[in-house]
Amino acid sequence: VQLVESGGGLVQPGGSLRLSCAASGFTFSSYPVGWARQVPGKGREWLLAVYPDGSKYSANSVKGRFTISRDNAKNTLYLQMNSLKPEDTAVYFCAARVGGEDSWGQGTQVTVSS
Repeated sequence: VQLVESGGGLVQPGGSLRLSCAASGFTFSSYPVGWARQVPGKGREWLLAVYPDGSKYSANSVKGRFTISRDNAKNTLYLQMNSLKPEDTAVYFCAARVGGEDSWGQGTQVTVSS
């Protein structure tokens, strides 16, 4: 399982950003995939997930602002982030649950600051 995130960067409060995660090494459409984030000194926080049947999970902290989507033809997972706040600053990771285990990408930094 290989996961490579991209699209992070610096954005002003209230702005938007879209992260991508290119997946390989497994049948992307057949497994749950999702996004989590982590700030220094804190645990990893699960944000959103999408399942093979299309159902989704969203954490309360991002509901209504962040959206997850997957393109099975491109083996790519997306995270659309709107109305960003300084407290959204973190390293964002994509993950895949394959064979009952979570595999993670290397992460991409998102910084929300004016």
